[in-house]
Amino acid sequence: MNPLLLGCDFTSAPSRRKPITLAVGHVDRGRVWLDAVERFETLEAWSQRLAAPGEWVGGFDLPFGLPRELVTTLGWPTEWAACMAHYAAMSRPDIRDAFSAFCHARPVGGKFAHRATDGPAGSSPSMKWVNPPVAYMLHAGVPRLMAAGVTLPGLWPGDGKRVGLEAYPGLLARSVLGTVSYKSDDRARQTPDRLIARKTLINALENGQAPLLVACGLRLRLTHGQRDALADDASGDSLDAVLCLLQAAWARHQHGAGHPQWGLPAFDPLEGWIVSA
Repeated sequence: MNPLLLGCDFTSAPSRRKPITLAVGHVDRGRVWLDAVERFETLEAWSQRLAAPGEWVGGFDLPFGLPRELVTTLGWPTEWAACMAHYAAMSRPDIRDAFSAFCHARPVGGKFAHRATDGPAGSSPSMKWVNPPVAYMLHAGVPRLMAAGVTLPGLWPGDGKRVGLEAYPGLLARSVLGTVSYKSDDRARQTPDRLIARKTLINALENGQAPLLVACGLRLRLTHGQRDALADDASGDSLDAVLCLLQAAWARHQHGAGHPQWGLPAFDPLEGWIVSA
């Protein structure tokens, strides 16, 4: 079996109702097989899973860095590891207050600072603390990836055997669905139209029709039960984990083709970059 692939749909406050979802798979002859979907109700359990010995490439749906403009304005360290240590030492209320003050001093329409990767990825600014609270996801996730010894290319050396990449499932989903929504945590918004969108997206992934998969000749391989389970998860968490898994598969393909940074372009070593953006 080829080296393991992981795809992680992350939450900064996991619980029984909303766990961290981890898709586990591998590539064999152009097929990305989904081997298992694991769920973690605590950050500690997730951390232990990451720290376990092994070799894998994983895509993680959480930001790996903050905008340089924000960091320099706040007077924080501009070296990535020092910045992350400073950030990890703060409480969430302190983070909210610092970011809120930054936004308050800026004009309407430009309240948030952005990373360079946000443009091509279409991602939310990593300093947002609500809707979605990605700033807290960074705060909860990145220090634990570092502590587990995971290699974050261009940012953190780690052990070289477990490689973590910043992923964004919305990037891959939008390449198939455009702006059509396929998920919601709100039961009232878990509509038949969103179910149809999930099925459309899954079908495109299985047929290798998403542009990212076309580019490297990959396609998703599911059992009937897995296909039904992904479609039936109206929150989209399971499908998002699989989308991250496929972004990790793309990165592994790039690495195998000789790309030194798993398909990542040259990027600001303070901000990080979203794989395949």
